Amino acid sequence: MTDRTEVSQTNEPTRNEAALLPPVDVIEDANGITLYADLPGVPKDKVSLHVEADTLTIEGEVALNLPEGMEPSHAEVALPRYRRVFTLSKELDSGKVEAELNQGVLKLRIPKAEHAQPRKVEVKVA
Repeated sequence: MTDRTEVSQTNEPTRNEAALLPPVDVIEDANGITLYADLPGVPKDKVSLHVEADTLTIEGEVALNLPEGMEPSHAEVALPRYRRVFTLSKELDSGKVEAELNQGVLKLRIPKAEHAQPRKVEVKVA
């Protein structure tokens, strides 16, 4: 899996807006990879995951609930969006991506494709 940080030039307006790169941890084991992305302030209904060909796109929109008529006097996060794009290895089965969001951490599990799974070869006696 490769991280791609270039700006996507598409006709979709949300993809051309400036966005924060969420920090991620990628852990590989014999059966696939697990990706953890920090998306603080992003509710489940504002997370968007897209897998197209060998590209995985993670997007999220921060939802700050302020009382009506109030505005923040100081905000260190000026961009209300997260976006990160990865190129998936051919060894991964992009059709079986599983995702869950728990307290601002997105967990993605992408298993290896059947042909890339470790397997035991039986030895026959001749």
